Amino acid sequence: MSFPIVVWILTALAAVVVVLTRLRLSRGDAAGQFSLHDRLPLAHFVTGMLALVLWLGVLVFPEDSVVGGPLVGILAVALWWLTAILGLLVLARWLPSRGRHVPEASGDSWSDGPGLSLLAHLGMVVGVLVFTYAYLTAAV
Repeated sequence: MSFPIVVWILTALAAVVVVLTRLRLSRGDAAGQFSLHDRLPLAHFVTGMLALVLWLGVLVFPEDSVVGGPLVGILAVALWWLTAILGLLVLARWLPSRGRHVPEASGDSWSDGPGLSLLAHLGMVVGVLVFTYAYLTAAV
């Protein structure tokens, strides 16, 4: 399997992570130990969609065009990093905590624990590392 195919597959998976995170956290009763501010999932979604659109421009259009140019590529990779960092902040709702007034972790119909979120958001960090490497080495 060639490297550009891996980048395309990871791009599709990153889009799925961004959209499913939005769907999963759009309800007020999302699973986890703590509740999140409404703006965190929204910021994750908006930066993820912007990163996806710009990244697709880099992948599809020639390098000498405006849409596929170096400024767009740098901005796309930066937005992917911001999306990944926001995703890691989303994972913070699963951090264990002790104390008398700490609420119990709530579940939902998606999974019984943080496994799905861990897979998605740690996988996103790995994907963004691959995107960064692919862009810096001009593999895509």
